[in-house]
Amino acid sequence: MVAGGKRKVISSITVHKFLESHGDDLELSIENPVIGLDRRIEEPAVNRPGLALAGFIDYFAKKRIQVLGNSENSYLEKLSDQLRVERFTLLCEQDIPCIVIARGHQLAAPLLEVARAKNIAVFHTPRPTMSLLNAATIKLEQDFAPRTTLHGCMVDYRGIGVLMMGKSGAGKSETAIGLLEKGAALVADDSIMLKQVGNELTASAKDFARGYLEMRGIGIINVANLYGLSAIRPEKRLDLVVDLKPATDLNKVDRIGISQKKFRILDVDVPLVEIPVAAGRDTARLIGVAALDLQLRRIGYDMADEFNQRLLAQMNVRSDE
Repeated sequence: MVAGGKRKVISSITVHKFLESHGDDLELSIENPVIGLDRRIEEPAVNRPGLALAGFIDYFAKKRIQVLGNSENSYLEKLSDQLRVERFTLLCEQDIPCIVIARGHQLAAPLLEVARAKNIAVFHTPRPTMSLLNAATIKLEQDFAPRTTLHGCMVDYRGIGVLMMGKSGAGKSETAIGLLEKGAALVADDSIMLKQVGNELTASAKDFARGYLEMRGIGIINVANLYGLSAIRPEKRLDLVVDLKPATDLNKVDRIGISQKKFRILDVDVPLVEIPVAAGRDTARLIGVAALDLQLRRIGYDMADEFNQRLLAQMNVRSDE
């Protein structure tokens, strides 16, 4: 089963956007005057330009943030004043987005002048180089992650991210309330923003809609006001998709569950459960059971397969009699 929603791919972000989103977490401070913030980062990775500073620029990763750590700064300090400026100028002529100096090092004044002349922002951070590289790479992967938007209701139930989908009026919001009363937390209602990082999908709500749920006949409710702040999650990994089916499809739904269905979103196949909605059925409880079943499957215990094996064993016993 293939998901709807238009795939959005982020091809680049500005240096300003990177600073605004991650400057505090990465402890970045910028050299004055502030320049080069309109330059674009075009790859979700960082680069240590040791070879470029040595004069070798073939295959240089110029679309990435350039990080100078202990090795690069020590190398520059050992060069003559003239050669240091020449090599640093060569680096800045590659149309790089920005430069980050790690471990609290400072660039010599002539090198700062080169960066200013080329309109390249220079940042400083006290963080160790490897810590900066790892953290910045993770954040860039998030920024560049493919994303899409789906209609539904997403909750976190006992650590399982459950996306409920179905036609309008299927009871998604009412079921979400039932799950909230069982200790779940609301991630998003109506418009679910999904992004793919690696082989995982993360769901969230638009900022203005976070924590709000629409219920027919009642209207918009503030979940935190009713159930407390613990009933809201800013974002959650998507683990399970539940398709709420009309009661007329009751006999079309799988009753055994041996072969688990999948719902493809972006490039990820997510486990899918189809649950018919009918009068007298506690949909929230059924979804809770489906979430717990998924947890058991993840640790290697498959209840449906266990029953199937028992059935096959019983059939073998009878055939031997």
